[in-house]
Amino acid sequence: MKRSIVYLLLAFVLVLAACTPAAQTATQAPQQGGEITLGLVLSTLNNPFFVTLRDGAQKAADAAGVKLIVVDAQDDSAKMTAGIEDLINKKVSALLINPTDSDAVVPAIQKANEAGIPVFTVDRGSNGGTVVSHIASDNVAGGKMAAEFLCKAIGGKGNVVELQGIAGTSAARDRGQGFNEYMSTSCKDAVIVAQQTADFNRDKGLKVFENILQAQPEIAGVFAHNDEMILGAIQAAEAAGRTGIVFVGFDAIDDAVQAVKDGKLAATVAQQPAVMGQMAVETAVKYLKGEKVDASIPVPLNLVTKDTVK
Repeated sequence: MKRSIVYLLLAFVLVLAACTPAAQTATQAPQQGGEITLGLVLSTLNNPFFVTLRDGAQKAADAAGVKLIVVDAQDDSAKMTAGIEDLINKKVSALLINPTDSDAVVPAIQKANEAGIPVFTVDRGSNGGTVVSHIASDNVAGGKMAAEFLCKAIGGKGNVVELQGIAGTSAARDRGQGFNEYMSTSCKDAVIVAQQTADFNRDKGLKVFENILQAQPEIAGVFAHNDEMILGAIQAAEAAGRTGIVFVGFDAIDDAVQAVKDGKLAATVAQQPAVMGQMAVETAVKYLKGEKVDASIPVPLNLVTKDTVK
């Protein structure tokens, strides 16, 4: 009888062990009340937009009493991967990632998932891995907003150029999608004569547009996926003595806002990078404290023109 009871207890223990999970889920939050350290990995700090985003994140982290470690990937996917792996080794509480490339970042995000570190993407999304929330402007709506303004500014007709961001990034894809959808359906008399990437970079925007100017004697308007590229294009047009071109950018960085005031830039779609950084930190902290957060968190946009600039 005693031996039977022992066998029954042993069987119960084995069944209980079989039903217990072998590991934590991929994005399990830490215990409430523990010290929170967030890792913020940015594509580049050479772009003023991301400097402002970092500052907004730091301000929110200070207000929440959490530690923030910032990594600058310098627009290099390999450096981004190394930075994320280093933060995983440091056992940060959560990762806030602004990918250089939406595909290249996937393996690093999957490593964070395996380590049980929650991941949030900021401004640009990831094409894989488990992401708790994506905090970004509605870039499709922003591209459409830019197209609507440009179409009206050129009288609904003429040759148009699109300077594209880094291929593979969600920002370039979504801004281009919104712009091209509007132009093809609501601005049919305008012709997009050139679509070339300048990698969100001012120097490349200048060089790419220099070549386009040589190939296209008539250009009515230009839309660039960010302000750095449109400012480079304006420089190229000025150097070539080309006038009468309507330029529209995206991001409303300080140099672009000044260009609107100076009458060189017709408009720029205003993101709010400081608010984006702030909302990313606040969302991560809420999640880590056990609160529910949305999978997609939009950050409001508006258009800066000579009539609205301050």
